[in-house]
Amino acid sequence: MDLSSLKKALVHDWFSVYAGAEKCVESITNIWGDLDIYSLIDFLGERERHVILKGKYAKTSFIQKLPFAKKKYRGYLVFFPLAIEQFDLREYDLVLSSSHAVAKGVLTHADQLHISYVHTPVRYAWDLSHQYLRESGLERGVKGALARLILHYIRLWDVATVPRVDRWVANSSYIARRIQRVYGVKADVIYPPVDVEKFTLRETKEDFYLTASRMVPYKKIDLIVETFSRLGKRLVVVGTGPDEKKIKALAAKNVELLGYQPDEVLVDLMQRAKAFVFAAEEDFGIVPVEAQACGTPVICLGRGGTQETVKDGITGVHFGLQTVEALENAVKHFERSQERFDPRVIREHALRFSRERFEREFREYVEKAYREFQEKRGKKWDGTR
Repeated sequence: MDLSSLKKALVHDWFSVYAGAEKCVESITNIWGDLDIYSLIDFLGERERHVILKGKYAKTSFIQKLPFAKKKYRGYLVFFPLAIEQFDLREYDLVLSSSHAVAKGVLTHADQLHISYVHTPVRYAWDLSHQYLRESGLERGVKGALARLILHYIRLWDVATVPRVDRWVANSSYIARRIQRVYGVKADVIYPPVDVEKFTLRETKEDFYLTASRMVPYKKIDLIVETFSRLGKRLVVVGTGPDEKKIKALAAKNVELLGYQPDEVLVDLMQRAKAFVFAAEEDFGIVPVEAQACGTPVICLGRGGTQETVKDGITGVHFGLQTVEALENAVKHFERSQERFDPRVIREHALRFSRERFEREFREYVEKAYREFQEKRGKKWDGTR
């Protein structure tokens, strides 16, 4: 089915970095090059703009022009619902949203099909709200009370917007279960794209472990560093972030903190590492799949998306708790059984998450959904508006 005759819009929460959600947008703009793009803010660099948006600029909200919006846009959370509802999408036949916050809440009408690809329901408003308040120092006092009131308002708005979406697509079965619990609706699952062609197979491994991530609390890099400092085994850490000072204080001599590294260095490290270590509870988790594409086994928390992307005992080792003891036991178990992990089998598993696969599945899903939408309206789709 050819959707080229339709007017199509893509709504994304914000464009500030090139991360997992933006890689999905990149693939969606690969599929359809004629999308009009909307976002609360757009502060992409020109290189990222070319890759993600094919050189386009998103149509932005009033958040874009608020003071310090480039770096402090999250501080305007209370205005996000109002801002996303200001986009006038009446002229479009098909609305796609890429949502991990408020993008799914755009206003649409009955003659439009709205398909939302959900990376997660708003984490800091739902299951991570208490953690968010604690880590932000907002558990007590007037500021804490105000923050709780804002999050309560966000939850009410978030649930009220559920009828605005016609079709829900989750990036993992884990997120589909969260969508069911939070919104009470069923979501189909299409795994996000991973650039498995860039992360190529290397069968010979070296005697070091690797982790790579932004140094923020939920990534648990501190847990990984503390564990390997206790074990005395060589660990290489790639990444920077707010927790960097804390993590440096935990690192023993066997832990190498490399900070930010370009892609080619990260690929080389992933190819050579004996195992990649990942302790976060992620919605999907692209980086562990990238490691597996190199034929590198993954030692990871067996919850969230990695429970689906890493096969325990075949492409890696799961541990059950985010504790030093649990990770330490998982590393010891891996070392006792590491000969059983075949880099070629690990690579083959990673290929099922390829970009090509995502683009094919998502295109077919949207085309089928639009055809069924037209049939329900009593119209036979003939390829025209």
